[in-house]
Amino acid sequence: MTTGIVVALPEELSTLTSKKIDKGCCVFITDALVLAYSGAGANNARSAAELLIAQGATRLISWGCAAALDETLKPGDLVLADTLIDAEGAQISINPDWHGYTQNLLSTTLKVHVGSLAESKGIVAASQDKKQLHNQTGAVALDMETIAIAKVAKQHQLPFLAIRAIADPVSMNLPKAINHSLNNEGDVVLSKLLLFIALHPAELPGLINLGLHFNKAKNTLKLVAKQLDHLTALPSQDQ
Repeated sequence: MTTGIVVALPEELSTLTSKKIDKGCCVFITDALVLAYSGAGANNARSAAELLIAQGATRLISWGCAAALDETLKPGDLVLADTLIDAEGAQISINPDWHGYTQNLLSTTLKVHVGSLAESKGIVAASQDKKQLHNQTGAVALDMETIAIAKVAKQHQLPFLAIRAIADPVSMNLPKAINHSLNNEGDVVLSKLLLFIALHPAELPGLINLGLHFNKAKNTLKLVAKQLDHLTALPSQDQ
């Protein structure tokens, strides 16, 4: 069995490997694990999932950070989604065998939060918008890539898992510098970010706070990564 993992951001990729991967490309980190660095957003994630399948992946994982929609979730908390909700409100169920196996495995070393993960078409920056999405969907967290990967897995009838660590809590309004620094691909452009900070120095504390939260999420993902060999050991006939 070959497991393909889609990762949107280079910082998230670093929790799995030190190898350099160009965006839109993939690399095997073991004989049975292949990673794709997709870039942000659904279209990139969908292309990366198809690339992994072309490379022989027989099951897929969405890996990375997420925004909290549930006020009880804190930066660094691990969310193992059991249901996915797309932007139109349609639901996709996660295979219960692989999910249950993973939950039991990770619960020995981490607190695992189980719940629905919602799809966002863009960055949800405002705390009020996160609260509204929670009220509308009941989802506990939000990201931009997982649904697209799950739909590719469903199309190919492959097992799928979403592993996400919380970066920004419900109470946090993301710094305006983030949206102002994005390119058309959804990536943060460092030169734009530095220019915006220079022109709006009051943004700096919020960015530092977000960085600290993001590091907590990365540390959680690194702990999960140590269990990947076991996590992907579930025989295919049991999935």
